[in-house]
Parts: sequence; structure tokens; C-alpha cells
Amino acid sequence: MFEDRPDRGVEIVLLGRSNVGKSTIMRNLTGRDVATGRRPGVTTKPTYHDWHEGDFLLTDLPGYGFMKGTSQERQDTIRTGIVRYLEVHASSIVAGVLVLDGNAAAEIIERHLARGDPPYALELHELLLELQITPVLAVNKMDKVDTRDETLDTIGEHFGYPSPWQQWSDRIAPTVAKAGRIDPLLVALYSILEEAGHGSLRGYLPNPHQ
Repeated sequence: MFEDRPDRGVEIVLLGRSNVGKSTIMRNLTGRDVATGRRPGVTTKPTYHDWHEGDFLLTDLPGYGFMKGTSQERQDTIRTGIVRYLEVHASSIVAGVLVLDGNAAAEIIERHLARGDPPYALELHELLLELQITPVLAVNKMDKVDTRDETLDTIGEHFGYPSPWQQWSDRIAPTVAKAGRIDPLLVALYSILEEAGHGSLRGYLPNPHQ
């Protein structure tokens, strides 16, 4: 399920629960057709977007969480595969984009915390930090959020980014992927590639300033 990765030295991965808009964000980043849909779990194995003329790879990892018609065993296998993928390829991955549903993320996290069940999103974020992969929270579907700043503050604080969220523009990126509004994410990724010494690879992403 997690095989056949192209041999590339620089990688950005997208992670997140099923149906948060990862594949739509990938379509915006690459300009390529990407399978999307309302049914959770469309992406069940890594999707690679490879530029053969450059040492650069964008990877959409499978969505985790509840997927209708998918057994718990299969869900657990996907989660294990995600962790293993990050561990194996950590030296090449410069950024982990953790895509969240802005309208639901805080409630999901708080519900899990209330019952003593560590939210997987927080665990993934901690894993990225442990592996020295720079995390970015792409808080998607912000068009459905009534209290924008309050919601982003709350989400940020759960991940260890004290409010106001605006001071974390390189870590918190509000997006509306279905409308192509991902400039805050692009700005963050441009910054990360530059800081990692891969500024020349920014040309494979859309220019947020155009």
C-alpha cells in the first residue's frame, strides 16, 4: 500500500482525516487532475506527484479516521502505514501539511480529549516535530466558519501555537481549497523550502503573489 515511491530527495506530504480536502489542495498545488469526492476515503494509498526534471515530490497520504464500509482493521493498517512512511522517509520530507476541517477540527479534538483519547491529529503533529519535519496546519473549509479568528486561535492553541494565530503564518494557513484559495499555505511552503535550502524548487508550486 505504501510502496512505489519515486526516488526523490525533497518531499512535501499532505496528511489528514478523510474528507477534509487533502486531494483538492493537492489539485491546487499541482494543477493536475486528482480524484476527489464527497465519500470519505477516496485516497486509500499514497498519491505521488512527481516532477522528473526536479528532485521534488508532493505526496497525498491516505486519509485516516472513520470511512464508511472500511473495517477498523483496515483503518488501523492505514494509520500504521502513515507513521511508517513518515519514519522511513523523514530525511527527505521538508514539510508535513496537516489538513484540518476548520468547521470541525476543534470539536473533534476536544471530544477526544474529554474522553482521554489522544486525538490522532495531535499525535501526527508531535510525530512530525520528533522527526524534524516542519508541520503546517492547513485549516481548510474556512468559508463554512463563522468565527474565523476565534476558531483559528482555538485550533492553534491545541497544537501548541498560542494565540493570536496570525503570529504563526508559517505554521497556520487558512484555506478554501474548493475555491482555489490556498495562498496562505503557498506562502508557508515557500518559506519552508527557502529555509531548508531548496528555494529553487519553489517553482514547482503556484506563485501566491500572482
